[in-house]
Amino acid sequence: MAKREFHFRGESQVLDAAARSAAPGRFVELPDGSTHYEMGGPPEGQLVVLVHGFSVPYYIWDPTFAALVQAGCRVLRYDLYGRGYSDRPDAVYNQDLFVRQLRHLLAALRVDRPVDLVGLSMGGAIAVAFTARHPDMVDKLCLISPAGLPMKRPALAGLVEAPLLGEWLMSLFGDKLLVDWLRGDFRQPEKFPQYQEKYRVQMKYVGFKRAILSTIRSGFLNDMTEAYRRVGQQKRPVLLIWGREDNSISFSTSEQVRAAIPQVEFHAIDDAGHVSHYERPEIVNRILLEFLGK
Repeated sequence: MAKREFHFRGESQVLDAAARSAAPGRFVELPDGSTHYEMGGPPEGQLVVLVHGFSVPYYIWDPTFAALVQAGCRVLRYDLYGRGYSDRPDAVYNQDLFVRQLRHLLAALRVDRPVDLVGLSMGGAIAVAFTARHPDMVDKLCLISPAGLPMKRPALAGLVEAPLLGEWLMSLFGDKLLVDWLRGDFRQPEKFPQYQEKYRVQMKYVGFKRAILSTIRSGFLNDMTEAYRRVGQQKRPVLLIWGREDNSISFSTSEQVRAAIPQVEFHAIDDAGHVSHYERPEIVNRILLEFLGK
């Protein structure tokens, strides 16, 4: 008997070819499902890969993508499985899935040289895991408020991990909780009213909340200290950027990254929260381009 999909309130549409026809960017079929991506910049430029965070899809990179392309970089951004316009496979949304997705994506796009990898929040954790596992595929590594180090977990996380209770809570309150959560990513969220509206688009497609729940329950973000240490032992160039007013992953967590990766180049961004690259692009883009150009 086929496994029955839990019906989450608000997920009223299927992410099919018709739904994707109006989406920007491109799609590629990978072993675990279709992946939505955008590639820009001159083909001969050094490839920079942007990995987004826990739930906001690739539009989170709008200011970064534009600046890097304008500077002459070849830039790739994509939606993680379960987010944006990428498939929501019936799978465990853990480190293995997301590392595999990136490896398959690079292979499908015939990338045959090391890339510069930029990861935000959970995307930072994925970038660290990928670099630890596939060191020959990465040149420079850039982390913006990365996840995956020990920190105090919200009380709600324990509730949604419970079978059925998590589904019930996510179905009844998930839309409001997830959208409200976005406000905490900014020091001044009122300056970015379109941010939340863009986010709502992905929420109407079946499988989004299932993917979010599975990611929380997989536990791979709880403690990746060993992966960070392995990257530190590689002696590769690593950039770390953190907003001083980060309310999602405390600024003090940066000390753990710096301890695990001694060679890291660290920049604290004033008047910025969790998504400092989005709030203060005029500062972060300059730092990022200088680092990538070394």
